[in-house]
Amino acid sequence: MSKVFIYPTNSLILSDLVERFGHNPLAIMSKIREKITTIGVDSPPLNITPKEPEMGLKYAAVEVPAGVRGRMALVGPLIDDAEAAIIVRDATIAFGCMGCARTNELTKFLVRKKDIPILEVEYPDSDEDGQEFVYRIADFLKSLPTGADTQ
Repeated sequence: MSKVFIYPTNSLILSDLVERFGHNPLAIMSKIREKITTIGVDSPPLNITPKEPEMGLKYAAVEVPAGVRGRMALVGPLIDDAEAAIIVRDATIAFGCMGCARTNELTKFLVRKKDIPILEVEYPDSDEDGQEFVYRIADFLKSLPTGADTQ
C-alpha cells in the first residue's frame, strides 16, 4: 500500500479513488479530524496549539502570510509522508477548493520537488474527458506498489 498525496488535498473523489485501489490517501481531512478530536485543544474556532505556527515555518518563511504557514503546518507533513502523488490541475471549486493561491503554489512546488512518482492531470471538461481522467488515475494507482508487492 502506497501513501498517495492528493491535490486538491480535500478532494473526496480523489481520496475515494486512491482507497479503492488499495492505497492510503494523504488528505487534509484526516489531519483536520485529528485537530478537532484531540483532547486538550480548547479553542474550537482555531484548534491550534503553539506548535502549529512553528511547524509551518519548516515549509514557509516567516515573511509569508500567516494563513500560508498555518495551512502548510497541515499539508507539509502529508507531503513529507508521500510515496506518490496525484495533482489535478484547474479543478473546479466543487472538486476540492484549497482556498489560498499561495499555499496551492507552494504545495505543488514541494510535491514536484520530491523524488516520487507523480501523475498530473487536467480537470475534465466533458464526459469523455472524465472517463479518460479516471482511467489515467486508475492506471497510475495500479502501477504503484501495494502491500503484497513490498513483501
